[in-house]
Amino acid sequence: MVPIYFQDIEVKLPTNYQAEELRKKVAAKAGVNDFRWELLQQSLDARHKPDVFWLARVRVFSATRKGEIYEAPPQLTIHYRKRQQQVVVVGSGPAGFFAALVLQQSGFNVTLLEKGAEAGKRYQSILGFERGKSAFDSHANYCHGEGGAGTFSDGKLTSRTKGIALEKQFVFDTYVGAGAPEEIRYLSRPHIGSDNLRRIVPELRRQFQALGGGMIFDSEVTDIKISNGHCTEIITPQQSYVCDILLMAPGHSSYDTYRMLHRQGIAFRLKPFAIGVRVEHPQPLINLSQWGTEHLPGLKAADYKLTHTASNGLPVYSFCMCPGGKVVPSAPAETQNIVNGVSDYARKSPFANAAIVAGLQPDQLPGNKNVDFAGMLRWMEMLEQHVFDITKSYAAPGNRIADFLLDKTAATLPANSYPFEVFPYDFRQLLPAATIAALKEGLSNFSRKIKGFETGVMIGLETKTSAPVQVIRDDHRRCEGFDNIYILGEGSGYAGGITSSAVDGVKAAIGIAENG
Repeated sequence: MVPIYFQDIEVKLPTNYQAEELRKKVAAKAGVNDFRWELLQQSLDARHKPDVFWLARVRVFSATRKGEIYEAPPQLTIHYRKRQQQVVVVGSGPAGFFAALVLQQSGFNVTLLEKGAEAGKRYQSILGFERGKSAFDSHANYCHGEGGAGTFSDGKLTSRTKGIALEKQFVFDTYVGAGAPEEIRYLSRPHIGSDNLRRIVPELRRQFQALGGGMIFDSEVTDIKISNGHCTEIITPQQSYVCDILLMAPGHSSYDTYRMLHRQGIAFRLKPFAIGVRVEHPQPLINLSQWGTEHLPGLKAADYKLTHTASNGLPVYSFCMCPGGKVVPSAPAETQNIVNGVSDYARKSPFANAAIVAGLQPDQLPGNKNVDFAGMLRWMEMLEQHVFDITKSYAAPGNRIADFLLDKTAATLPANSYPFEVFPYDFRQLLPAATIAALKEGLSNFSRKIKGFETGVMIGLETKTSAPVQVIRDDHRRCEGFDNIYILGEGSGYAGGITSSAVDGVKAAIGIAENG
């Protein structure tokens, strides 16, 4: 067999480059004529705006004796053998779904329970709610339903977690196989888009079912039966399920599930969390700041990532930045009111939004130096319900950033993307004093980094950057003191975002398959 050689090179490309231009640059730099190539990474370099360009790292394969002999990289190995154990997975977000998929591929009998509706019904429910044609549905909204909260988001796949290369590749390959854009494999800031996810999530379900997996919607787990540290049965209003292994991926908003697990003896500890607001700007303002121009051919919309440490020690940062997106009502329950951001693949909205939040330690809650598990969940729910109670609706409080920095409340607010009313409000009546002080410092700092940032509008309450509690689990992701209960993903307190949650599910499933 003729050996194949490879070399990794870096090339500079215009923002609207075509494949032929890339091929010519690769050939010239690699010094070969007959070759194939693979994009390893593509990142935008905007350090010398408006001279903005792509930097592409390319792996070039050729029979020409240049570089090193190529050996195929390792792949995630899933060993199939027929097994008799009955596995129940609760929650169809990234952690739950990928755990269920890998276990089914490994030969287990898997039933995936989802408290909410399938993606199509969920989407129609959201549209009806936002258009005033139907009431809020607690099982079919931005937080709950098929695919978890991530189904209605930007589909951002960035992750800072180390040591997950094989699992991450498996997750990305699975998404691409279900219709995600190929570019998620190599873009430094990959995203799928909410419109794509509404199509991809049902396709993933069909693939899981084709393997023999069972998926049941509108099945909220209300209790579990335990004997001697071993879960034996899962209870839903419709029926119960006998199981040998239970994996739960409740997401960051399922407080009733947390409480049920806590009653059954599963140990949680409190963890740092963050609260704040959404901020929104005209997208051209962000483009001009980040690119030096309001438009660049080949690019969709500019994003940003901002951080600051306030003088009171609280970290302030942007989170879930949605370029070309919109702010949406993301309440987890009927009488609560919080917001989130989403954007479609094309990122064509005239607005850019992001959460701007300040971190808090549990002992920093106002008047709650010794807050416990129940107190933490109650405090968060009361905060979210307070926003709803202001107007007894899903209208969102708002203020201009410039007025907030001066301790003023704007008389009027600019046009924005939120589907309901945004009314002028003094956020000092809502957020803890330490949070307000940190946000003021952070927003002032960000206004120096991005010209015109202070002209943006603050919208609503943002509380779901991560869960405020963390389950205590062992190295196999089993709950402490239990031999067959696993809690995964954002609801476990160990993951944040689509990629790290999905990988958490994959790792748990691989460990179960290897030891089961």
